[in-house]
Amino acid sequence: MFANMLSRSARPSAADLVARHARGEVLLVDVRESAEVQASGIASGAVHVPLGRLAQVADPRSPAHDPAFAPARPVALYCASGGRSQVGCGILAQLGYRDVTNAGGLGDWAAAGGKVVRV
Repeated sequence: MFANMLSRSARPSAADLVARHARGEVLLVDVRESAEVQASGIASGAVHVPLGRLAQVADPRSPAHDPAFAPARPVALYCASGGRSQVGCGILAQLGYRDVTNAGGLGDWAAAGGKVVRV
């Protein structure tokens, strides 16, 4: 399920993504709704931005921009199963982000050894 939207290079494995996130090399973003995060937790260290707000938060020109988002910074998005995170990858690509990965679902993260925390 881990698919890099913008590069034809080898797709990172789930374990690789967990390791890159642990080293601070990638911004991990949960694009699920708040109720989903409350029900099942969030990947440790992830930023929660519901898909409907992603463009505002990721766009450096937006008053709602979160400085954690930068077009030159690698970003990995996940949701429940990978569908919404794929849409989010397209949104970031349109905003000029160059290294965007669909990390699939929270279950993929957990299965690769990524820590999930309750909020």
